[in-house]
Amino acid sequence: MNRPSIEIFGTDPSGEPVHIVRLQNGGSQAAIMSWGASLQDYTVRDWEVSVVLGSQDFKTYLGPLVHCGAIVGRVANRIAHGRASLNGQMLELDRNEKGKTCLHGGGGGTSLRNWTIVEAHKTQTVLAISLADGEDGFPGKLEILATYSLDDVGALCLNLRATSDALTFCNLAHHGYWSFAPEDGLQGHHLSLSADSYLPVDDDLIPLGAPADVEGTRFDFRTRRALKRHGDALLDHNFCLREAEGMRRVGRMDYGPMRLDVETDALGLQVYEGAHLNTAQAATHSGVAYGSNAGLAIEPQAWPDAPNHPGYPDTRLKPGETYRQVSRFHAYARS
Repeated sequence: MNRPSIEIFGTDPSGEPVHIVRLQNGGSQAAIMSWGASLQDYTVRDWEVSVVLGSQDFKTYLGPLVHCGAIVGRVANRIAHGRASLNGQMLELDRNEKGKTCLHGGGGGTSLRNWTIVEAHKTQTVLAISLADGEDGFPGKLEILATYSLDDVGALCLNLRATSDALTFCNLAHHGYWSFAPEDGLQGHHLSLSADSYLPVDDDLIPLGAPADVEGTRFDFRTRRALKRHGDALLDHNFCLREAEGMRRVGRMDYGPMRLDVETDALGLQVYEGAHLNTAQAATHSGVAYGSNAGLAIEPQAWPDAPNHPGYPDTRLKPGETYRQVSRFHAYARS
């Protein structure tokens, strides 16, 4: 049998059904939700609980777990003052974060929409969404495809594609929260990253300018170290990845016998320690409320606020071009 399990998971704010596609392969199981094209659940061989944060109650994704596991865009992360210049025109974008910044593409972004499931198989599913020209201030009708699959060792692979009929910006990211023990608040988790520099930010988490060397800072993960140490500043920053052709391993998180490897062809990796997570009484996978630092968001993407920093990697997408990003998340027991 190559047919996947497809279920109705809930009802979105417009009254449309939200579906779940369940994938299986290599000893892993993944649940992909049409709302936000989200990784709703991911379990692997040798570990009893989900390795991503989530809930079995859809309403939680409209509240405390907004963006959790979703594809965020059309421009992930923040754009300063909700303004960006494109081809000589100043775009006025939706300032959906505290009235100051455009966050994850605005109030009508991809993580806050119900995608269409266009293909569903036992090991792979494809979801699609179309963003209208002018939506949240961005030009161009943007057509996006997200392909989730489980490979033969149970790793989760994500392939993102997008095209536009007009010059626009495009920077998509998977906003999953990862943890092997969410009740421990990342204690006992260790992280290493293939990044020699990062982007310092202001109080609104907008990059200040040029990348800074991680040497001697809280952001030096070139050698495996504890994720959380006493006195550490907030971790919600873009790491500037070492350039390479194609896929390469850019991150590794360890906890006890378990390990998560992250591979991508993206040039940036936003890492957020989940400082503001708080599900209160909402249902979670573990049955325990998620609090601060319950999970680590590891988000392959382009650099944030790139439209306002000419020296950053270009996030413009022209008609006739195809935006592409591929990432792979492999959670497994260390030998």
